[in-house]
Amino acid sequence: MTISTPLHIQPIETYKNERAIPFCPGCGHTLILRHLDAALLKLQIDPTQVVLVSDIGCVGLSDQYFATNAFHGLHGRSAAYATGIKLANPDLHVIVLMGDGGMGIGGTHVINAARRNIGVTVLVFNNFNFGMTGGEHSVTTPEGYITASTRAGNPEQPLDICATVAVNGAGYVYRGTSFDKDLPDRMAEAIAYDGFALLDIWELCTAYFAPNNDFGRKEMMAMLDALGMETGLIQQRPLAEYARRMQTMAERARDQAVMPVHDIEPQFEHRLRDKFHLVIAGSAGAKVRSAAKAAGYAAVLSGLWATQRDDYPTTVKSGHSVSELIFSPDEIRYTGIAKPDALVLLSADGLNKVRGHLARMTEQDVLITTPEFADVETAAHKIMLDPRQADVRITRTNRSLMVLSAALRVLNIFPIAALEEAVRRFQSRFAHENLPVIAASAKLVGD
Repeated sequence: MTISTPLHIQPIETYKNERAIPFCPGCGHTLILRHLDAALLKLQIDPTQVVLVSDIGCVGLSDQYFATNAFHGLHGRSAAYATGIKLANPDLHVIVLMGDGGMGIGGTHVINAARRNIGVTVLVFNNFNFGMTGGEHSVTTPEGYITASTRAGNPEQPLDICATVAVNGAGYVYRGTSFDKDLPDRMAEAIAYDGFALLDIWELCTAYFAPNNDFGRKEMMAMLDALGMETGLIQQRPLAEYARRMQTMAERARDQAVMPVHDIEPQFEHRLRDKFHLVIAGSAGAKVRSAAKAAGYAAVLSGLWATQRDDYPTTVKSGHSVSELIFSPDEIRYTGIAKPDALVLLSADGLNKVRGHLARMTEQDVLITTPEFADVETAAHKIMLDPRQADVRITRTNRSLMVLSAALRVLNIFPIAALEEAVRRFQSRFAHENLPVIAASAKLVGD
């Protein structure tokens, strides 16, 4: 990575502003922030090219004490915010300041940033507890240690942050303590590294963790040995940085259409003067959406604007399936349907979903349905179509197209030939099955 140098000639003497760092006496946060200032001084990066990203916790106060850009957000989400900032501007030096509490809450964000090798530097201020809210245990609290929420000793194994991100693709991984004299150099290396870098920095929480466990610098070093977690530079390898890769891909995409757009020239004439709202209500798995899509293509082939909005449950093949179609001679700027001009009712599942529409329909509107729904209550004018009159075998998967095709004949919005051409051009795989169904729909309306 090329380090951006300041625009002025005089070297920067501090990246801190005039505000005093407020942490508890002996808190490791103060030491780490001093090391960060020293690392930035070593690099002499233009402050306008530095972004400190923080979330909730004592460490979340840190960004306001530096004369750089800053972003402060929700607990555990700092790595996600940093990823977005880096993607928006790959030239920025984005530094995440997070605690072990934030690591536990948003660890998945950190892992994903690591596996992508997004070029951000993550500094984990690891003091083994939630220091801001009273000293509760965190994901890094070692087994047996006392916190506000584990008064008999923590029963859980601690998370090895470095091993976690290293095995998931991180380019630069380091573990040390706030007392390490070379920490500014390691921070500078990490910031200059062109990819994802994480430093797990062990430190003291003098308000809660240290008093609860008679825990100081000597005990912390002994704990490092006892846990057997590797220290120092754990992993460093050359990898392609994600944000720059995405930038290159975007530039290539501008030169060649990823999804080429093909114009659809109208071949038929429509009969609409105003916008028309059509709702098709049936059962999931009965090809309601496919039939609606064919009608939408037919409208476009007839020179109309068309939109389709589908509603179906997560079970996909059970329950309702409702498609809302809007046809218009003019551009459609809002796709919601408050009340249909025509509603094609195909099943009880569909009926249960569109009762509100039926209640709002007036005598100027049309309900097109089959004989079993003749008694449905609505003010709309009813037209009954009986699929049994067709001279093709009716199945669950062709019934929707059969009734919709007949309904389009009744509504006379565009020629039925437009529907047939739409099936040939845009649903050609099933044309041999669907074209006879469309032709047979004429029997339902006495054509």
